Amino acid sequence: MNDTKYCLAVDIGASSGRHILGRICGGKMELEEVYRFENGFEEKNGSLCWNLDSLFAEIKNGLKKCAAVGKIPSSIGIDTWGVDFVLLDKNDSVIGDSVCYRDSRTQGMYEKVFSVVSEQEIYKRTGIIKQVYDTVFQLYAVKTAHPEQIEEAKTYLSVPDYFNFLLTGVKMNEYTHATTTSLVSAETNDWDRELITKLGLPENIFLPVSKPGTLVGKLRGDLAEEVGFECDVILPCAHDTGSAVVSVPSSAEKYAYISSGTWSLMGTELSRANCSNESLRGGFTNEGGYDYRYRHLKNIMGLWIIQSVRREFKAAGKPLSFDEICSQAMEAKDFASRIDVNDNSFLAPKSMIDAIKSYCKKTKQEVPETVGQLGTVIYASLADSYGETIRELEKVDGVKFDCIHIVGGGCKDDYLNTLTAKATGKTVYAGPVEATAIGNITVQMLRYGWISSLSEAKKLIFDSFETKTFNA
Repeated sequence: MNDTKYCLAVDIGASSGRHILGRICGGKMELEEVYRFENGFEEKNGSLCWNLDSLFAEIKNGLKKCAAVGKIPSSIGIDTWGVDFVLLDKNDSVIGDSVCYRDSRTQGMYEKVFSVVSEQEIYKRTGIIKQVYDTVFQLYAVKTAHPEQIEEAKTYLSVPDYFNFLLTGVKMNEYTHATTTSLVSAETNDWDRELITKLGLPENIFLPVSKPGTLVGKLRGDLAEEVGFECDVILPCAHDTGSAVVSVPSSAEKYAYISSGTWSLMGTELSRANCSNESLRGGFTNEGGYDYRYRHLKNIMGLWIIQSVRREFKAAGKPLSFDEICSQAMEAKDFASRIDVNDNSFLAPKSMIDAIKSYCKKTKQEVPETVGQLGTVIYASLADSYGETIRELEKVDGVKFDCIHIVGGGCKDDYLNTLTAKATGKTVYAGPVEATAIGNITVQMLRYGWISSLSEAKKLIFDSFETKTFNA
């Protein structure tokens, strides 16, 4: 293919976003970051909210940068974190505030939802494990506190769906992101409209589910004029973890992965969802993947905890790099206290340091005081969680894994990778780093036929990007 043809991944995470161009040149995929911007939730009207207007302005800024450097993409694909959404009214205006999944509005919603439809039935139908931030609980929170907003709603769009609509004027619900709602059938790969109706939600606001690789449309004419070019908008795996898993460079039929970032998503891929009682008891979810594969995984709190601690030190006038925290953690490696990284007290505390200390005190462990002790508690607890999860996954799926592939920004953390190999007893392969952008770009290239198949894509990714090995 022509090595001047590009696809653009707009990869928006909870703390930052990037525009990354990808092309195939000399039999390898090459990436180029052209724009980066900050993201984060802010308090508004008593809730934690996203500023979607600001994010869309940044999306346009990144497109303008492509034009400025003379590298015009044939297409763009947008991925974001899961579960969050907007509701549009009859005029296609956003109803209410764009509330973040870390907001406390879902407290008490488990009981309300499960009094109508049991946890077991929802899991059997959708394969999605209960998480306090899941879309179904967020929608129920809106229904409880602001029923007028549900009545006014004409369209449900996930965050990336909404950005696609702003780019093209076309409304679609992308599959991988839709599965994070707990409202998509694991049998039909479309909305479970019977479940939606049982829950008293308006089923007419949900559009037919579209699979990754679908053409949304072209940039709106006024927008193309503003950014300086025309291009296609293609659905990648719009849930960032779905895109990251596409990039796992394994040719094995069965493999384990950790998509490591703010969250650690640890699991495997299945051709059919595992909605068994054993999977439910193990806390595993079945999120949608490329070509209707299922990401049978567990959500683990991930690097959010160490990121939050680092921010607190910086705010207190003690800026530290992750390498410095790791170095001090290694010096304090014998500090024995541990936390359950998935405890809700670590989801959005006012002070992560205080939350860790409080947890250790409550569980009658030595309370960490130094940077190194805090670092050791976090990193060792994460690795222990990975070890426990891989053993549970092998038991539930009846599979034995030889290795674990760690992809995403967290794979750069050699100290955590070393601890993970030790805690899991598996060989760890770390890389690629830009997993989400690579997976996003790969799906676009598959749409165009620049890559012939997913197996060819895996080989291309393996040949193109560095991986590091950590032995158990």
